Amino acid sequence: MKTLNNKTIILALVFISQIGLFTCSSDSPTEKESTEEPIVYTLTSNASTVDFQSKESSFDVTITTNVDSWVMSTSGTSWISLSKTSGVSGTSVVKITALANTSISPRTSTVTINANKVNAVKITINQSGVASTNGIYPDYNTNPLPANATGMSSTATQIAANISLGWNIGNSLEAIGSETAWGNPKVTKALIDAVKANGFNAVRIPCAWNQYMSDATNAKIKTEWLNRVKEVVQYCTDNNMYVLLNIHWDSGWLENNINEANKTQVNAKQKAFWEQIATHLRDFDEHLLFASANEPAVENATEMSVLTSYHQTFINAVRSTGGKNAYRTLVVQGPSTDIEKTNNLMNTLPTDTASNRLMVEVHYYTPYQFALMDVDASWGKMFYYWGTGYHSITDNTRNATWGEETDLKNYFKSMKTKFIDIGIPVILGEFAAIRRTSLTGTNLQLHLDSRAYYLKTVVKESKANGLLPFYWDAGGLGNNGSGIFNRNTNTVFDTQALTALLEGLN
Repeated sequence: MKTLNNKTIILALVFISQIGLFTCSSDSPTEKESTEEPIVYTLTSNASTVDFQSKESSFDVTITTNVDSWVMSTSGTSWISLSKTSGVSGTSVVKITALANTSISPRTSTVTINANKVNAVKITINQSGVASTNGIYPDYNTNPLPANATGMSSTATQIAANISLGWNIGNSLEAIGSETAWGNPKVTKALIDAVKANGFNAVRIPCAWNQYMSDATNAKIKTEWLNRVKEVVQYCTDNNMYVLLNIHWDSGWLENNINEANKTQVNAKQKAFWEQIATHLRDFDEHLLFASANEPAVENATEMSVLTSYHQTFINAVRSTGGKNAYRTLVVQGPSTDIEKTNNLMNTLPTDTASNRLMVEVHYYTPYQFALMDVDASWGKMFYYWGTGYHSITDNTRNATWGEETDLKNYFKSMKTKFIDIGIPVILGEFAAIRRTSLTGTNLQLHLDSRAYYLKTVVKESKANGLLPFYWDAGGLGNNGSGIFNRNTNTVFDTQALTALLEGLN
């Protein structure tokens, strides 16, 4: 065997080592490490909360993102609108608009921005309630207009000179429950046309509002009802008739609460209602008159002072809406619309920014036993016969014993002296005498004749003293009714009464 020397061994080891290194390198190559970092997706807005005042307002939200696209939505809220509802990567601006909040109560909603790969962004939207000037209801004078004298040039006295004979649409728009709840059909243009054709040139519309609120908490009247009243007013003005629109009994929210304890609450509702009514009907010319109330229950000077505050609130509310309402003739009611009480207690009228644009209203159902009483009472019996020449010989316990011609003249004369002679017209907003058709034979005929005489005399003495007579027609055609027109056929039902009223004008 050949012996290897040391040099040979060393060379062999080097060779083997090189082979091993090569082999290891080829079996487990070292991979190149990556230097790129992962992408982080983001979605942000410049606000997480937006606070709006009650008026209509807007706010620009800036959205920044590196996702491909995003969408924006509200939580089913109708009072918020968005200028855009979607976008793409980069920076976008969306205008968020909140409609005016007419409620006292604040409200809140949420706007949400969604995109893939990121968490949703939520923005809380807060809006305060409207500030209440009386601490109870909102201010509904939200769009006052500059005063507009177009079609409003006549003073109250000049308008009074143009009104000859008025007619009430009784038991209709003031009926509790609905317009037809008290037995009359809905008022139509054909009815008003018939009224005009038969000698009346003015219509009084007794009207309820309290039952037609869409939001009782805020005393907000339904737009549908405001539109219906406007429609009936239009029937009249289309005939060139004057219109007297009021807040009638209306479940007594005003008329039964004339006292210090309820003064603040009633004034608040009076203001809220008349701001809405006056604004909605603001475009009618001087043919439309507004009346504060109907028959406010007042018995003394203290209550009269409270009633005056209600009338003042009415005047201020109407005038504040501007436009033609700055000059509209307004009507305020005497205590209980009773002539004697009005003469004794109504010694101060509310103030008015418009000159010579106020009227006073009283009613006349005197004597009550003849005009309205339909059942005997312990204190007195019904009267069937009224006036000189119309007393019964055979049924003399039913003759009127007071409130006949002399009293009537004195009552009307007192209104002339107190108001009319100093330039304040007086509307006789209601008068009538029921038909007692349960009577028979000559008693019935004498009653009907005396009733016709009564109606003629009321109109005659009204005109002689400057009062403006409005007949109370509640639509009833049967016993104890006062209807002149058949509202189902729009024809004259009570020719005798109509003739008497017209004769009183001559």
